[in-house]
Formats: sequence, structure tokens, C-alpha cells
Amino acid sequence: MDAQHLRAQAFKALHERDTAFVIPNPWDAGSAKMLASLGYGALATTSAGFAFSRGRPDGAMSLNETLENVQAIVGATDLPVAVDLENGFSDSPKGCAEAILRAAAAGVVGGSIEDATGHADNPIYDFLHSVERIEASVAAAHSLPFPFMLTARAENFLHGKFDLADTIRRLQAYAEAGADVLYAPSLRSAEEVLAVVRAVAPKPVNVLMSGGLKLNVAQLSEMGVKRISVGSALALAAYGEFFRAAREIHEQGTFTFTAQSMPFQQANQLFKD
Repeated sequence: MDAQHLRAQAFKALHERDTAFVIPNPWDAGSAKMLASLGYGALATTSAGFAFSRGRPDGAMSLNETLENVQAIVGATDLPVAVDLENGFSDSPKGCAEAILRAAAAGVVGGSIEDATGHADNPIYDFLHSVERIEASVAAAHSLPFPFMLTARAENFLHGKFDLADTIRRLQAYAEAGADVLYAPSLRSAEEVLAVVRAVAPKPVNVLMSGGLKLNVAQLSEMGVKRISVGSALALAAYGEFFRAAREIHEQGTFTFTAQSMPFQQANQLFKD
């Protein structure tokens, strides 16, 4: 059994535990190594964090660029890695399926497909088309020689459409289509989280914790959530500290930020093989 198959089995097992696990979101090989050093069980990439690291906004990266980056992340640690495939980098079901197969070839053992179009005037794909895209993605995932955890994302709330009924309808349809994990980013309350968990049970639910919800790991676990991600929150934390430090130098001519910096030797040791 090869390393990817072993990682896939370990990743699948995390979703079958009685309690929730946190899957943090690195944006490059360096951040992946730092997270692995802390003892996390798996990693999931962030499209926004990756784009920011290349000086571009979220949604501006190509599939080729995304897979090149995730390949470096996979090579940086022994942990299972899932990739944020955005909308599959394609409007078509076939394109979504191809993205899944190419991601698996890059070494990942899971990935997400969202129902957001990337167009402000029509941000969410029509229901039937959205389901067809997940069906094609599931077929591609099931064709692989190892368990690939496919996450189906309902993006309504992330794009200002606060329609819980439609979000649940979509997640239930994606579950019926064979998605392994269901995910509705930007849920706003414990009540909404509970409604989603109950609606798609026993399928595992991923919840995004990036500042909006005021819940902790224990509370989410008690509610039946199986996986907790943080999206771009860690990248924003890192960039926020960098920006504040640089602004202090420029505006005040001081360097007090260094008192909170990670020691050079600690950082250097993390990146040694």
C-alpha cells in the first residue's frame, strides 16, 4: 500500500471519530510544516491564503497554479492533505471531474467543490446544475484506487444569500449525490450549524471558524460537527502581524514588534528536514 493510500485511509478515519477534529489551512509548504509540527492530523489548503501569497486576490489563481502549490504542500509533511478546488475551475461537470482527478495525481486525498460561479451578477449555480457538478465529481473520486474525501460546498451564505432552507436543500442533494463531507461556509449561529448537521446526518459536516461564529471546538463537537476548518484566518493572522510590524517601522521608527516575533532558531529548526 503506497503512502497516498495510507494518508487517504487516515484522513477518512478522522471523519469517522466520535469527536470533531480541526483541519487547519496552510497556504504554502512553510506554513504546512509549521502546522504539522504542532500535531494536527490533516491539512486543507486555502485558496485565499495562496492567492495572497502570490500578490493576487482570492479566486485569481488557475488550476495549474493551485496544483503546483498543493504538490509542494503534500511534499512538505506526511499528513493527509485536502485541496480547495474552488468551483472546480470550470462551470461544467466534466471540468469538475477533471479537477478531482488532477488533484489526486498531485498527491492529495481530499478536495472540495463549491457551487459558487465566481460571477458577482449570478454568484450561485442553478440547483440542478450544481447537483450535476457534484455527481460528476463523485464519479471521478470513486474511480480512484483509494478513498478520496470529496467535500461539497453550498456557498449561499458566503455570497450574502442567507437562505438556510435553500442551503440545506443543496447540501442534502449533494449528500444524495455521494459527497463524503458537507460544508456551508459562513453559518452565523449555533442554531444554523445544528440545522445543517441534523439535515445531512449521518454524513460529516465541516464548519468554518474564521471569526463570525463564537463557538469552540468542544461546543461544535457536542453539536455533532465532525470537521472544523479556519479558511483564510491563519493567513490573515500572519499577514496582519506582518503589516502591523511594517507600519510600525514606517510610521513610528520603532521595532517593538520584535518582542513578539518567533525566535530565528525556532523558525529555522521547523524548516529543517
